[in-house]
Amino acid sequence: MPKLYIEGKHQLNGEIEVQGAKNSVLPLLAATFLCSGISVIKNCPWLLDVESSLKILTHLGCECKFEDNTVTVNATNAKNCDIPEELMREMRSSVMFLGAILGRMKRAVISSPGGCELGPRPIDLHISALKKLGANVKEDHGFLEFDSGDGLKGCEITLGFPSVGATENIILSAATASGTTVIRNAAREPEISDLADFLNSAGARIYGCGSDTVIIHGVKALNGVTHTVIPDRIAAATYMAAAAVTEGELTLKNVMPSHFVSISSVFENMGCKIEPIGKSLKIWAPKKLKRVPTVRTLVYPGFPTDAGPVLMAALSVAKGTSVFVENIFENRYRYTDELNRLGAKIKTEAKVAVIEGVDNLSAAKCHCTDLRGGAALVVAALAASGTTEIDKIEHIKRGYENISENLRRLGAVAYEE
Repeated sequence: MPKLYIEGKHQLNGEIEVQGAKNSVLPLLAATFLCSGISVIKNCPWLLDVESSLKILTHLGCECKFEDNTVTVNATNAKNCDIPEELMREMRSSVMFLGAILGRMKRAVISSPGGCELGPRPIDLHISALKKLGANVKEDHGFLEFDSGDGLKGCEITLGFPSVGATENIILSAATASGTTVIRNAAREPEISDLADFLNSAGARIYGCGSDTVIIHGVKALNGVTHTVIPDRIAAATYMAAAAVTEGELTLKNVMPSHFVSISSVFENMGCKIEPIGKSLKIWAPKKLKRVPTVRTLVYPGFPTDAGPVLMAALSVAKGTSVFVENIFENRYRYTDELNRLGAKIKTEAKVAVIEGVDNLSAAKCHCTDLRGGAALVVAALAASGTTEIDKIEHIKRGYENISENLRRLGAVAYEE
């Protein structure tokens, strides 16, 4: 895998079209397995996680094609119900296929999923929900075998935590189950509503997404449909942070500003001017960013944990001291040691990070610890004097399409070797 080199201190200006949402397209790809016939997903970014998802679908017996940010999946002849261990290990979201496979094949075999190491993210919520829907679960030599007999049956499920992944997996499982499923304390993220929109277009009967109670009336079968993925609010936040640290002026096209109000409000508190215009958003950065006394990550519509690292990178060059509280993942701060290599002053303890803003960052050699931590290094490198070398950029490629090319279009000096 090549390394990413970024020469800092170049102002970013211009406009960029934001990619389709990584956190939306992965469950959408899983959903295509439930559909008889051909499904077409537009505005799909080419990411390593998308590539991994297509490998899984191909193994399951689907015919897949990717061209011009459009994925075509023909699931007519799908025949397998297992995901090989090597594919499960490639990404955390591979567990999303569990609900779709079980819903269609009535049996599923998986191992523990891979992905970013952000601390314990057990799939207990997924398993307990599937048990309530009627699945029998057996563990054998590191593999989990699920069997629903004659099929899953609707029920009421109350989540102990509004988990996005568990909510999506229940929706996928229940879409073709018999009877009605009610999810209480469901996650409310826009990506869940996007999944429901896809499934409803395919013939599902799902109501209440965007609220904490989701109702799914099971149907016998789903048809293939054409669907356009919503914009990626985390990618948008990343480019906003890039503009903020370079005193830039940037227009983000193909966004839904209502999806990241909590993000925009923090940038405004940092002194940025933000103006939403239809499906675009413009940001003007000040000469010097201001501190934000306290930022807390929360479930939607609160500030998203995935946007935390790029915000912290921006706060590392703000005037004053900011406090960040991570309430979702207990091991999210692994990337801060790499930011400190660039001259940031960040101290962490448990869920709290204290960021003392500095006047200047300096280039260094550093590596990505995870997807969003890698994006934070990109933002910090744009603000640093000299040329920063970032390795292990396969993490970044899991969630960002053509990031170095996009930065160059905006005036950055960024290249891979």
